[in-house]
Amino acid sequence: MAILGSVTPVLRIFDEQKAREFYIGFLGFKVDFEHRFEPGFPLYMGVSHGDCTLHLSEHFGDGSPGAQVRISADDVDSYSAGLLAKKYKHARPGKAEVMPWGKKELTIADPFGNRLTFFEDADE
Repeated sequence: MAILGSVTPVLRIFDEQKAREFYIGFLGFKVDFEHRFEPGFPLYMGVSHGDCTLHLSEHFGDGSPGAQVRISADDVDSYSAGLLAKKYKHARPGKAEVMPWGKKELTIADPFGNRLTFFEDADE
């Protein structure tokens, strides 16, 4: 039987500058690659932060706005504090909350309606 590997979600974006500001400038991801079929064509970009990899796409039909992605984190509270310290004008995450299912979670919406939920076990 096959063993499955990691998942790389494709999130729909509509504005390259806003995507870079949010994912790179605010969340602290780095650009792994960028692709366009021709100059002026939609962007397809890979970003990562630690072991988390996301693909961001301006292509029609890639992803659906309003998707939710769950991202495991080793310290949601310190990540949240670091984000708040940046005083990003378009998102100010609140404190992480312990959910009834035993995870401490922090959810942030990107400028395109996608939701990123950073989580860790509540007892850590």
